[in-house]
Amino acid sequence: MTCEVLVVGSLHMDVVVNAPHLPALDETVAGNGVTYQFGGKGGNQAVAAARFGAKTAMAGRVGADEFAEHLLAHLDESGVERSQVQQGAGASGMSVAIVNSKGGYGAVTVSAANLEIELGKISIPRGTKILILQNEVPEALNIALAKKAKRAGISIILNAAPAREMEDELVGLLDMLIVNRGEASLLCNQGEAGLNPADAAMALHQKGARQVIITLGEEGLVFVDEGKDVLEAAAFGVDVISSHGAGDAFTGALAACLATGRGTHQAIRFAQGAAALHVSTPVEKRCGISITEVERLAGLGACETASR
Repeated sequence: MTCEVLVVGSLHMDVVVNAPHLPALDETVAGNGVTYQFGGKGGNQAVAAARFGAKTAMAGRVGADEFAEHLLAHLDESGVERSQVQQGAGASGMSVAIVNSKGGYGAVTVSAANLEIELGKISIPRGTKILILQNEVPEALNIALAKKAKRAGISIILNAAPAREMEDELVGLLDMLIVNRGEASLLCNQGEAGLNPADAAMALHQKGARQVIITLGEEGLVFVDEGKDVLEAAAFGVDVISSHGAGDAFTGALAACLATGRGTHQAIRFAQGAAALHVSTPVEKRCGISITEVERLAGLGACETASR
C-alpha cells in the first residue's frame, strides 16, 4: 500500500435535519427535511483529499452495525484506501446535525468506535507526504501518531476540531494547525467576542505550531507561516446552502494540493475555493465538484492533480 495523504480519525454516520432555526432549551421545532450522510471529520477529510486528486488512505474504526457498511462503502466509492479501518463489536460513530434556514448548524456527536482505535494496528504507508489528524479521536493517539510521522519526516496537519484543550507536546509537533474562531479562542484562553485572529494565529505559532490557519467563514482566514507576517485572505462570495462540513472540505483540499508540491499560499486559495463550492452546492451534488471548478474560482492554473 502506498499513499500521499494519510488521514487518521473519525468515521460517523451523520443524520442531518433541516429546520428554520436551532431549538432553544425545551423547544420543539418542526423540521422540513432529513438526510443520512457519510461523515466524521476524518472520513470527510479523507474523501475530500481523494476527490481533489491525492492518493489517500484512511485509518480509523467502525462498529459491527449497518452504519459501518455504509461508511466503508462510501470510502470505497470515493477512492480512499481503507485497509487500516478497523472493525470491532458495538456501535459505529454517529452524529445529529441541525441546519438552519441560513445554512448554519449545530451538532451532537456520539464517538462510539472512534474512541477504540488501536494504535498498534496503524502504520504509515510508503510514499506518505502528509498526515492529517483531528480532535474526534483520543489525544494520546494523535500524539503518538504525530511523533511517528515526525520521525519519518512527514508533514503533520491537525484540524483541532471540535474544540478541546490540547497538550503543548502535540502543538509542538505540528507543521500546520487549522482552527476556526471558536477553537482558536479556546486554545488561546480568550473570549471569542474579543479575539483578534491575527494575534491569535501568532500566539498559536509561538506555542509550537510551525504554520497556523484560522478560518473565519465569510470573513476569510488568517495565516501565519513560521512567525512571519500574518496573511489575510478574503473569502469567496457565494450563496450558502449549508456550512456543514466546510472545514473538512477545506482541510482535505489543502492537503491534496500540498501533496502535489504546490506552495502553501496556492494551496490555501485552492482550499478556500473548495470550501466555497462545498457550502454553495446542494449536498447530493457535492461529489461532482471538480478540481477544474475549484481552480477556476480560486484563479489558479491547472493543478498537477487534474492530470492524474
